[in-house]
Amino acid sequence: MYKTFVAAREDRPGEAWLSRFAAGRAEAERWYFGQAPMAASPSAKECRAALMQHMPELVPHYESACDLVGDDEIAHRLLSHYRPAPERYGCSQSVWLGKEGPALIRNFDYPPDIVSDRFEMTDWSGVKVIAKMQRPWGGCVDGLNEEGLAASVTLGGGRSQGLGFSIILVMRYLLENFREVGEAVKALCRIPVALAQNVTVLDRAGSYATLFLGPGQRPVITRLKACTNHQRGGRPSSSSLARQQFVLQALEDPSMSLEKLTDRFLQPPLYSMRLPQPTLYTAVYRPAEGRVDYIWPGNHWSQGFDGFETGEYTHRYGSSGGPLAESPAS
Repeated sequence: MYKTFVAAREDRPGEAWLSRFAAGRAEAERWYFGQAPMAASPSAKECRAALMQHMPELVPHYESACDLVGDDEIAHRLLSHYRPAPERYGCSQSVWLGKEGPALIRNFDYPPDIVSDRFEMTDWSGVKVIAKMQRPWGGCVDGLNEEGLAASVTLGGGRSQGLGFSIILVMRYLLENFREVGEAVKALCRIPVALAQNVTVLDRAGSYATLFLGPGQRPVITRLKACTNHQRGGRPSSSSLARQQFVLQALEDPSMSLEKLTDRFLQPPLYSMRLPQPTLYTAVYRPAEGRVDYIWPGNHWSQGFDGFETGEYTHRYGSSGGPLAESPAS
């Protein structure tokens, strides 16, 4: 399985984004509606009202995207990210506060054929954001803003669906509007999310928090430095528990360094080469430096706000894996 990733700068969605949206429309509809009939999802009017109530700062950007797609009720519902269908994939993430920190490290495990190919630097509202983009407008699975706030998300393990937003749009909201962990935590505690999610936020001062979120439950704010795909009080899978314990044990090692911890993220049980959902990349966000390293075995991109380099990189996923093309900053 081959996947080509793109590093691109796109200040705001425009005609190029519209072409990508049209090309990926079918997959976006499968993500949003799942197995439910389209009529069972909220109307575009209800979606906009929910966005206005909970994340009003995003509404002008949402309306711009809706203007680009035109009079298209279904597209407007997709773009709202309101009440998406459940999904189930694995990821791991950890906070590092030692030498060369603070840093937020994450592995993103997901099917290569449906993940977005784009690592982007954007400037929607006067704050630059570098993030791994995902679906179909605005969504981020991890990212950093130039004010020094980094954020990353994993699924929380539950399958229930509630009256809330996809976490990836909430991640965009955090990165567009906040600079400190305290501000981000307050927002995460008030915005309803559709599915069980775990979010870790870190700022350049080294403040951090890991939150367990989900529909119909009170947010749980923790000082946990590593999380995978379960929440306190839940029934973790053996894989999720093993990955979390592996990271926590590494963090207790007095000889551990950021470089060594990053290497651990490229090893089992954290790093997976198994299809259909291998580890697609490892990211190391350094908020004090305004920099992120995207890493694959044998290759990496180092990107920053002062020197974001565009380009492409192709990786092979499967039993052996490996780089197929050099990235522009490897």
